[in-house]
Amino acid sequence: MQEGYETQTGSVIAETFEQRNIDPMEVPGVLVSRHGPFTWGVSPKQAVEHAMILEQCARMGVLDSLMVPGLQEVTTALLDEHYHRKHGPGATYGQP
Repeated sequence: MQEGYETQTGSVIAETFEQRNIDPMEVPGVLVSRHGPFTWGVSPKQAVEHAMILEQCARMGVLDSLMVPGLQEVTTALLDEHYHRKHGPGATYGQP
């Protein structure tokens, strides 16, 4: 294994978030190829909760691809629409 693997992996995650203008507290986890999830939070408990959520999302993705072979990825526009519906100044999710 390459020396400093953990540090290098963390650096690549941080660089990718910076390049893509992603707030790590809004996206508190990533999947790295051939590795388990990397998650974080304001406490170890929250980091574990984020790992469990990420694992469930991955499981749903695998099941979707098994049930519907060739399923298309969700567009960035739709992802953004759902995200902004729940977060930010114009959020409406959960409103009466």
